Amino acid sequence: MSRADFIALRELSKRFGSVRAVDEVDLEIRQGEFFALLGPSGCGKTTLLRMIAGFETPSAGEISLDGQPMTAVPPNRRPVNMVFQNYAIFPHLNVRDNIAYGLRRLKLSRAERNRRIDAALDLIKLQGFESRHAHQLSGGQRQRVALARALVRQPLVLLLDEPLGALDKKLRAQMQIELRALQKKVGITFVFVTHDQEEALSISDRIAVMADGRVLQVDTPSRLYERPASRVVADFIGTINLFPGVVSAIESSQATVDTGPVGVVQARCPEFPLAVGSAVIVAVRPEKIRVLSEAPDETVNVTRGDIEAAAYLGDRSHFHVRIAGRDEPIAIATQNIQPMLDAATPAADRVWLNWSPDAVILLPAGGGPG
Repeated sequence: MSRADFIALRELSKRFGSVRAVDEVDLEIRQGEFFALLGPSGCGKTTLLRMIAGFETPSAGEISLDGQPMTAVPPNRRPVNMVFQNYAIFPHLNVRDNIAYGLRRLKLSRAERNRRIDAALDLIKLQGFESRHAHQLSGGQRQRVALARALVRQPLVLLLDEPLGALDKKLRAQMQIELRALQKKVGITFVFVTHDQEEALSISDRIAVMADGRVLQVDTPSRLYERPASRVVADFIGTINLFPGVVSAIESSQATVDTGPVGVVQARCPEFPLAVGSAVIVAVRPEKIRVLSEAPDETVNVTRGDIEAAAYLGDRSHFHVRIAGRDEPIAIATQNIQPMLDAATPAADRVWLNWSPDAVILLPAGGGPG
């Protein structure tokens, strides 16, 4: 039976002089989970990963792994292994010897060592590449070797510090799929650091969003995207339209919000307390908004504007619609299910925008300009 607190971080902090890189983080990571630490550069995610690995000593707090205290255990005695962005495979060793290097301190028979190496080569699909050196491998192949060298020791946890960051976009997307399949196959806990929201959403079971050394929200990818708990999380995960407003009515489980230039918005009541007169942020994802050439029958969740920019991207189109009285344009994304000409509508054409109450996310006011 897997443990919900397989990796447990309790009030974990790390200071570098006057800088608090990690600030009292409480976090539980489940056994066999693909868990992502997501945030911008400098948010503390890599420092947190390095403390789990033992490469950084916490200034305060505790780390445990599978119920065992790890805070004072040196890195070489922790049942974890780490994969870095720069691969760190040895150029003077071939693929087989690079993988074997991970076993050098284990007292294994030659037969067991060869069995593990062969299994690792099969796992990363590099049979027949055993004698090649780093300069003879693609970026994706080098990353697979780094993964195999880490996994061949059979750690309880694999820590990955932006391991796909050096790859081009197409190869990165391919490796994301391979990495997720690899984790499912080996069944061990992966803790993955990235600043790429799309990458985290596509491969993780759960994600911890970090900023300024703190964990802002831990949730599944769909919950983080569809129901972020704060404006900071909503703004960081994907593209979103944010409209400041004031609650004018609450009836049953629905709230009515006056947003000024955007008009009257109706939405499901959020999980946080709400009262008439409360200042809130109305958030709507671009793909939730319909672009209409004629006014709809609805009188709420409708606004009118002019398309100032349109981009045809093959499978989808993006629009920026300018609303009178609002500084920022509204972003819209539509799937190109049917053939479209010039991204559907020429720039400067008048359109109506409409979205359903279920598409609206209400967030507490604050956390930046509207």
